[in-house]
Amino acid sequence: MRRARIIYNPTSGREVIKKQLPYILERLEQAGYETSAHATTGIGCAKKAAEEAIRRQYDLVIAAGGDGTLFEVINGLANQDFRPNLGIIPSGTTNDFARALKIPREIKACCDILCGDYTRPIDIGFASDQYFINVAAGGALTELTYQVPSKLKTFFGRLAYYIKGLQKLPFIRTKKVKITYDGNIYEGDILFFLICNSNSVGGFERLALKSKFDDGLFDLIIIEKMKLTKLINTGIKTLTGKHLKEAKIKYFQAENIIVENEKKMSLNLDGEYGGELPTEFHNLKHHFNLLAPNPDLAKKRKHK
Repeated sequence: MRRARIIYNPTSGREVIKKQLPYILERLEQAGYETSAHATTGIGCAKKAAEEAIRRQYDLVIAAGGDGTLFEVINGLANQDFRPNLGIIPSGTTNDFARALKIPREIKACCDILCGDYTRPIDIGFASDQYFINVAAGGALTELTYQVPSKLKTFFGRLAYYIKGLQKLPFIRTKKVKITYDGNIYEGDILFFLICNSNSVGGFERLALKSKFDDGLFDLIIIEKMKLTKLINTGIKTLTGKHLKEAKIKYFQAENIIVENEKKMSLNLDGEYGGELPTEFHNLKHHFNLLAPNPDLAKKRKHK
């Protein structure tokens, strides 16, 4: 019999996973999985649980929670020779990677995917000694994700990040960097950079328009120095994808990226603190198989 392990954050999304856990376990058991669950208790707990799931040779590991839970689970699984299939139950504030793969938040629909057998190969990123699944970032504004209090995120969701961002805007400063991407070099003063593995970043689905999670390439977005009013206007344009026409925004695709900096700059990996720059980023193509929505089934439902 196949075995599945659910690693879940009991406080995520107003405790939705905790409340729905009996139903999730029942659905997986009906699908032929011997299923167990682990509730996380703090920072690093999900990573340790994922490492234990590897030792016990589970066939499927499900990250149930927000982007932080998924980040830890990935870091517990990614450096192993044996990697089980990956599943996601999104219940966090933004759920960027799940959004990119069109994995629904609704528990029943999500269980339909987890109990199916359709998988997609997905890329992940490697930076220094850590892995990330959706985005790496550095510079002004990128510290917001770990500065926003959890209570604020619970009550306001994604709006909490925007509130914090508006508070920080008047004080942002540029930093000089050298970025090498697949042998090409960019040098200049920037507000921040993004290294994207999917098209969904911070809840914006048009920020990295060309990005795909299975093409072996990162999408590198560099935001150069600009006036505050221009920056706000550019931010509004991200809703429609027109921001890429701005001269102060550079957009490249690359497999390997090196970021070097003069002044202190923190690294943000999937919304979590990732240490200090400089560092190198490598795309690990098709590193995981993820249970995902079956596009053929979606087409059949659409034509009914």
